[in-house]
Amino acid sequence: MCDRRNVRPVTPAADIPAPPVSSLADIVLERLVAAYVPAADPVRAEGAAAYMKHVAPFLGIPAPERRALSRTVLAGTARPDERDCTAIALRCWRLPEREYHYFAVDYLRRHAGRCSSGFLPVLHHLVTTVPWWDTVDLLAAHVAGPLVAADPALAREMDRWIDDPSLWAARTALLHQLRYKEATDADRLFGYCLRRADHPDFFIRKAIGWALREYARTDPAAVREFVDGARTRLSPLSVREALKHL
Repeated sequence: MCDRRNVRPVTPAADIPAPPVSSLADIVLERLVAAYVPAADPVRAEGAAAYMKHVAPFLGIPAPERRALSRTVLAGTARPDERDCTAIALRCWRLPEREYHYFAVDYLRRHAGRCSSGFLPVLHHLVTTVPWWDTVDLLAAHVAGPLVAADPALAREMDRWIDDPSLWAARTALLHQLRYKEATDADRLFGYCLRRADHPDFFIRKAIGWALREYARTDPAAVREFVDGARTRLSPLSVREALKHL
């Protein structure tokens, strides 16, 4: 992976959504910081940050321990509504350490069904702020995907995201159908792959191959036919990934 991608686009302050008022978010964030900070391990933190190309600082909490702490944080809390999900996600994203972002991603995965199409601008902020594959890919498959499935009109928003200046928004558009299987809009998927086929970045080329490979589990003939017809336009990486299991 190229270190040049460590230089992240900075979201202008005026474009950063303000977290809405949420008493649930107040409780969760207070508990979260109180639980995570004592568990920090500076040695592990440095190793984790290096592995993630220093996209963000880390506390150094191993994933199993982090998830166990998260369960204690959420014990007895109420089910959130969209306002609560928005407040918790945005407030977590304002904290520098990556484990807080992971908490927000896990929370949104669990409660994506509580959010409506109105959550999409918040999601765009999350996938384009401190962006890296470790948060973006989960948000694409487990939050963007369910939102679009629940409101098919949002597919038109994905049509805009595929051309977004942020490669991470485009990657989200490419990957949002990963879990759709038979419900995949193949024409849209193939169209997205062609629209970004000439993108020079590894993460877009990899996402094209990944999305095609996943759909090949459902319709291998369609994927092979598409790749054969588009082989001169797709990068070797995309082709290799798409056909890996065919």
